[in-house]
Amino acid sequence: MGTDFVVLSLVPITIGILVCVSCALLGNFLVLRRQSLIGDAVSHVVLPGIVGAFIFTGTVAAGAMLLGAGIAAVLAVLLIEVVRRVGRVEPGAAMGVVFTTLFAAGVLLLEQSDTSSVHLDVEHALYGNLESLIWLAGGAGWPALLDPGALAALPPQLPRLALVTLAVVVFLLVFWKELVIGTFDATFAESVGARPGPVGFALIVMVAVAAVAAFDAVGSIIVIAMFICPPAAARLMTDRLVPQLGWSVAFAVVSAIAGYVLAGYGPLWLGAAYSVSAAGMIATVAGLILALACLAGPRRFGTRTAARRRRPSPGRASHHQSSISNSLQV
Repeated sequence: MGTDFVVLSLVPITIGILVCVSCALLGNFLVLRRQSLIGDAVSHVVLPGIVGAFIFTGTVAAGAMLLGAGIAAVLAVLLIEVVRRVGRVEPGAAMGVVFTTLFAAGVLLLEQSDTSSVHLDVEHALYGNLESLIWLAGGAGWPALLDPGALAALPPQLPRLALVTLAVVVFLLVFWKELVIGTFDATFAESVGARPGPVGFALIVMVAVAAVAAFDAVGSIIVIAMFICPPAAARLMTDRLVPQLGWSVAFAVVSAIAGYVLAGYGPLWLGAAYSVSAAGMIATVAGLILALACLAGPRRFGTRTAARRRRPSPGRASHHQSSISNSLQV
């Protein structure tokens, strides 16, 4: 039993946890900045990058596809900022313009080139295949975790996503003060030299990196869900940022583990002879957690208090700065 788990389930569950945690950590700031759909935008704009990478390299290797997707994602981030600043439109409108335009450009490029018969977008970005990331070299069971030869045979998605998750954690720790101040009051952040513009851009770039790194393993559906559901559910559990991050990580881990188990065994428990997509089930569990938080979360009943806080008052500025100071306390 232990050997089967190590070979068939340990790596997929670990990859699912890494994807969910990295996306949820960044998603907290996206939710607070009202930029939650950045993940959806990235999932659309990777198509022209994937097609361009195939045309340039002539291969569908994961490395080339991820590089092309990453370049397209960063380009989309730049274009969103340009449209937002030059056009003076809200971020949601800028995202809508950019990601629909780039997705249409990708479809046009796909149809007008000789790549139209290659399922690039499906295989490398939309669906993923978490269940296939098994560890055949782990046949020795748990002792294989101490075997350098077996560890070298791990699916490449695992170390890649581990590095991305580590990069996300380091980014949040290094730019914590700037992220918090810029999230709650960009004008105040500018006045104290917290560089809200460059730090906000760096945040979106990190979002693009995390999303693109996850596409090859789990597809875009789970990535979009993890950027929104765990942070939004965590926001309904607490008013403070640090506990919110903790709640979001806990919800992300529960979603990854419960979703994977339910995908493999849930239909069997119901008498069916098949399993369902792990990525889809993980996203479904995350959505159910958000629904439960909406119904019974502690802040579900704080609407009246939140409305009072939004009313203009002479002491609002000092209260706002006090809230920022509280959020900076780890």
